[in-house]
Amino acid sequence: MVQSKFFRVGLGIALVLIIIYLASLVDFIFQPISLLIRTLFAPIAIAGVFYYLMRPLVNLLSKKVPRGLSILIVFLALIGLGTGSVLLVGPEIQKQTQSFIDNVPSYINQGQDMLLQLQENEYVQRFQESNENSFNDLVEQFTGNLEGYVSAIGSNIAKIVGAIANVVIVLVIVPFVLFYLLKEGDKAPAFLLKFIPSKQREEARRILSDMDNALSSYLQGQILVSVCVGVLCLILYLSIGIEYALVLAIVAMLTNVIPFIGPWIGTAPAVIVAIFDSPFMVVAVIVGVLIIQQIESNLISPQIMGRQLNIHPVTIIFLLLAASRFAGLLGLLLAVPTYAVGKVVVSHTYRLIKLNRRKPVD
Repeated sequence: MVQSKFFRVGLGIALVLIIIYLASLVDFIFQPISLLIRTLFAPIAIAGVFYYLMRPLVNLLSKKVPRGLSILIVFLALIGLGTGSVLLVGPEIQKQTQSFIDNVPSYINQGQDMLLQLQENEYVQRFQESNENSFNDLVEQFTGNLEGYVSAIGSNIAKIVGAIANVVIVLVIVPFVLFYLLKEGDKAPAFLLKFIPSKQREEARRILSDMDNALSSYLQGQILVSVCVGVLCLILYLSIGIEYALVLAIVAMLTNVIPFIGPWIGTAPAVIVAIFDSPFMVVAVIVGVLIIQQIESNLISPQIMGRQLNIHPVTIIFLLLAASRFAGLLGLLLAVPTYAVGKVVVSHTYRLIKLNRRKPVD
C-alpha cells in the first residue's frame, strides 16, 4: 500500500496542504513578500508582453547594429507610432468619449421610459400581478442603483486619482524593465541552467525553449488577432452608422484578448448603444459581430495562431471560470498563457521522471 501510486499522490497533496496551513500561521512573514510581488507584478507582466512583441524586431536589427542601439531604434519607432496614433485618433476618441458622458443622463431617462413602456405590456402586467414586488418597484430600484453608481464616481475621486497615479508609476517603470529584458533576456536560460544537474540540462533547456515558444506564439498571435477584430468592428460600426464607432471598436479590440467570453464582453457596449438608437441597429450590430466572429474563428485565428497551444475549448472555459473567480479580469487575461506554460513544464517534467526511472537494458 505504501508503494502504491495513489498513496504517494495522496501523501504529496497532504504535505502541500500542511505547508500551506503552516504558512498561514506566519502570514506576517509572507505578507511583505506578497505585497512586493503584487507591486512588481504589473510592470513585469506588461514589460513581458512588450518583450515578446518587440524581440523579433530587436533580433532582426541586432544582425546589423549593436543590440543596445537596435533596442533604442525600436523604442523610438514605438514611441513615434504611439505619438502618431494619439495625434491621429486621440481627438476623435476624446470627442466621442465626451459626447457619451454628456449623453449619460439622456440615456438614463430613455431607459426609464423604455421600462415604463414595458410595464404597459400585457405579459408584464400578468407577471406583475403574480409577484409580490411590483414592476414600479423594480424600475425604481434599477434607476436608483444606476444613479447611485453615477454619483459614486464623483465621491471616489481620491481612489480614481490613486489609480491614475499607479498607472503613471507603472508606465514609468515599464520602459526600464523592458530595456533590460530585451538586452539581457537571452542570458536568463543559461543562468538558470547552471542550477540544473549536467545530465538533465538538455531536457531543462528544451523545457525553457518550449515555454518561451508557447508564450511567444500565444501573445503575438492573440494581439494580432485582436487588432484584426478591432479593424473589422470599426468597419462594421462605421458602415451601419452607430455612434461612438471608434471607441466601441477599441473596446472590442481590447476585450478580444480574453478567449471565448472577450468578444461578447466587447459587443455588449455596442448593443447597449444600439438599443437607444433603433431595433434595426441592434440587429445590425449582433448580426455583424456574429459574422466577424465567424471570420475570426475560421479564417484569421487558424492562419495566425494555428493550433500551437493545443488546448481543448472546454478546458479553456473551465480555466476562465476558475480564473475569473479568483483573480477577476487579470485572471481572465493570464489564465490561458499560464496554463500553456504550466502544461509544458508538467509534460516535460513527467517525461524527465520516466527517463530517470527507466532501467538500462543489458
